Amino acid sequence: MNRTTPQRRSSSRRQTSVPSTPPREPQTIPQSWALAGTSSTPVDLQPSLGREAEEGGYLDKQDGDGAQNPTPGYELAPITPELARWIRLRSQDLKLRQSDRQWAVNLVNHLRDSLLVFLKNSDEQPYFQSASVLNSGSYYEMVKIHNPNEFDMMLKLQSPSRLKMSELDQYHGLFYEVALSRPTRSHIRSFLLEDGLTISASKIIREMHRLVRKFISTYKAVPGNSWRWVVKRKRPNSPAVTLSLLEVDNGKEELLSVDVVPALEVPSSQSWPLAARAGPDVNNWLGKKTRRSLTHQTCFFVPKKPPGRNLSEAAKESWRISFSHIEKELIKTHGNKRTCCESSATKCCRKQCFKLLKCLIEGLKKRYPQELDALCSYHGKTVFLHTLSIRAQDSLWTPHHLPACFMHILGALEGHARSGLLPHFFVPSSNLFAALTFPRKALVFLTEALEEQRRQGLPLLMPPAPAPPLAVHSPSNSQSQPSIVVQQTHVIQPPIIQPPKVIETKALVKMFNILALVVALVCVVCYLCPSVVGK
Repeated sequence: MNRTTPQRRSSSRRQTSVPSTPPREPQTIPQSWALAGTSSTPVDLQPSLGREAEEGGYLDKQDGDGAQNPTPGYELAPITPELARWIRLRSQDLKLRQSDRQWAVNLVNHLRDSLLVFLKNSDEQPYFQSASVLNSGSYYEMVKIHNPNEFDMMLKLQSPSRLKMSELDQYHGLFYEVALSRPTRSHIRSFLLEDGLTISASKIIREMHRLVRKFISTYKAVPGNSWRWVVKRKRPNSPAVTLSLLEVDNGKEELLSVDVVPALEVPSSQSWPLAARAGPDVNNWLGKKTRRSLTHQTCFFVPKKPPGRNLSEAAKESWRISFSHIEKELIKTHGNKRTCCESSATKCCRKQCFKLLKCLIEGLKKRYPQELDALCSYHGKTVFLHTLSIRAQDSLWTPHHLPACFMHILGALEGHARSGLLPHFFVPSSNLFAALTFPRKALVFLTEALEEQRRQGLPLLMPPAPAPPLAVHSPSNSQSQPSIVVQQTHVIQPPIIQPPKVIETKALVKMFNILALVVALVCVVCYLCPSVVGK
């Protein structure tokens, strides 16, 4: 098969399911359109697996409850025993090693604490002195796959007064011009535009880069002397300052990366912007009381401008709304009965399904980097949250039904791609598959690639050879624990950082122990009964 082009189905079917001309984007995307078969035909959004597919079973076009599949118009591929076995094996391979997790978290936590101390003691920029960190991203959502090598931090910046949030036209509630409600003489005035009220996103991210570069120039907390932290070049249209732990010798091998994202915190006394008040739709999943508590939490704005060229001056200084802290809460406390996956409660396969979906998206992007450049893991997370909201009951997510549940989520992603509609979970009026952010050509390619994967038995999920553990090279000579020095006025005591060791197999350890015991017994006999040994 050609690497750059998924195997295509018949043209008549493709033209029926994906119109040749993109649909006109609605101002408001109803929730009932999320899994539509076409761009103009809403369908019922309450699909249920009914009689869940067992190993060797399959998902019918209609289940026992008469609900429709997420990709109407054709049957989902059979879940053969072999496919079910591969899905289960792959889900196990995606787990993180405990030794890798502990080592990486110690490094990242020390980096985080040292950065906060540096900012607090920095007299150059007083506005950042009161900053605090909110951990976010897949690792802290407990859905990180492969290796714990990527971490996200939101550096929370306080506002001295209420904020005026003006939604930018044509972006459907995702991008805003953020300004103070009244003039101020506080330290934030260094980051205001000429009107003295509008907060400049570009000034914030530029200063953030400068401060982190200065911090990292004095920060030497690395294991041994063979690794060093560096600040990577700013990525276009990215709100993050990215730090990488690189090998000193060649400067290319990256062990860890940390994204530090400055985030403007909306005062808790303020409501969410109007476009976000319709979401999230969790009433049937977590209950109305939980929804009220979520919508009463604060939200954040990160300095990210909209995609595209020839942006207006307001768009160049705009902020994107962020609910990453609430997304983390939803994914961690995901059960309908609020006790799911607790130590003494029933387990589910929700997170395993999400990890498998992330793995598939990652595999697609590696295979088709140019065609699927617009695709990212956040599309998968949005589909996942919609699916949790629709299939709310814990009984639908039992571990025994992992293969069928994953195929259901995969079908949901394909259905969204086929319809060209993926509403943002918190801002449902915003379509993440809109042509402005996800080109129509890429969307058609994604639909065909997903269909190809589904019909061929998910070849991208076939478990590869076991990956080596995340580790640094230990010093050749016998040295004590590598020291960590932070060259600044206030030094944080470094944690004990021990690079992870390669885990031996149980059989090898058992054999070694038996051999050691035999040798020890022989030595004892030789010592106590030398005359017997001589004979």
